[in-house]
Amino acid sequence: MGAWKQFLASDIIVNPFVVNKSFTFTPGTSSGQFAYLGYTSSLSGEIVDNEAVGINRFLGINTNYYTNSTLTGQLTSSLSGSVPAYLADFVQYNQGLVYNSVKQLYYTNFLSSSTGDNVSQPVLIPGFNSSGDVLIGKIESPLYDNFLQSTLVPNRFWPTASGAEVGVISIPSKLFGDYIQPNSIKLIVPYEEDSISYSLLISDDGGGNLIIDGTDINVGNVIYPHGMIIYTNSASYSNEGYGISFYGTGEYGSGVGVLPSASDVINNNITLSFSSSYTIYEAQYKCTLRESEFNATLNPSAQKSGSVVEVSGSYFYQRADGTLSNNVTGSYFSPYVTTVGLYDEAQNLLAVGKLAQPLPTSATTDTTILINIDK
Repeated sequence: MGAWKQFLASDIIVNPFVVNKSFTFTPGTSSGQFAYLGYTSSLSGEIVDNEAVGINRFLGINTNYYTNSTLTGQLTSSLSGSVPAYLADFVQYNQGLVYNSVKQLYYTNFLSSSTGDNVSQPVLIPGFNSSGDVLIGKIESPLYDNFLQSTLVPNRFWPTASGAEVGVISIPSKLFGDYIQPNSIKLIVPYEEDSISYSLLISDDGGGNLIIDGTDINVGNVIYPHGMIIYTNSASYSNEGYGISFYGTGEYGSGVGVLPSASDVINNNITLSFSSSYTIYEAQYKCTLRESEFNATLNPSAQKSGSVVEVSGSYFYQRADGTLSNNVTGSYFSPYVTTVGLYDEAQNLLAVGKLAQPLPTSATTDTTILINIDK
């Protein structure tokens, strides 16, 4: 049996803490796969139980999406039979719509300047009433919220030429949690130039920019809380000269004149590494037993035994009246605590905490038991 005591507000503390987990995905192999509640995700991705859980890749092209109906997306279905139409629509999107959607969300302030476009907006001067409100002058400010990832001067480039391509890697929230951990992205892109095979390492700088590893060359952006990795192929470079070599070239000081295209990022067997970030809330309940509380026991084994009575030739066991046994009524007796239960206001048992060993209560000092529950 047990006894109840109500918590005070000061007895409950909720502490958030962030946990991280690293993942590495390589297409075509089982390494790097991630199981989540029965779902299996790989770089190519799949649909399980009508839900897309894989890492999808899209090729966005600056084209007329009314006349060009080419679809993009690499999620494949593991469902038997043909994929339902609504799933097919969910897996793949029109290349033109991908281009315009990413531009609208993340690059509308950066179409003419990589550091941001400012739009002239008038200032409202309120009058005595609405008829007295006037608009005077103008200010320069961004027009859209493009989800900037730091307070530093932004560096975003968006290709606007006809037929321009961008690569989009979409990581589902089941993998990255609350957001992708900054400085954790490593993207290895194999590609060919002049019949020579290369492998370029791209990483993020922690401020939302994709850079060629070991340089300050920006080739795209990362939206950490959205799980979006956007490759814009925003620079061309030549690293001819002594002392400069890129990952996987196999030659010290060799030159690589052209970046991999967006198609290379989307279609080639890239390797992607990143770390997830997820906030866990731990609730701590402080159960305090005062020296004058819980100093008696309600355990049936501590009560006096019942007796056997005879009624009309039949024998029945008659329970005791609750009187404690003599050995537990002395002043030196101290009950032991073995289990703590948490109840709601309707006295419904919600959680049970078991102590590692029985804990004797004290008749002279308070006894505090801490219960931690991760939410």
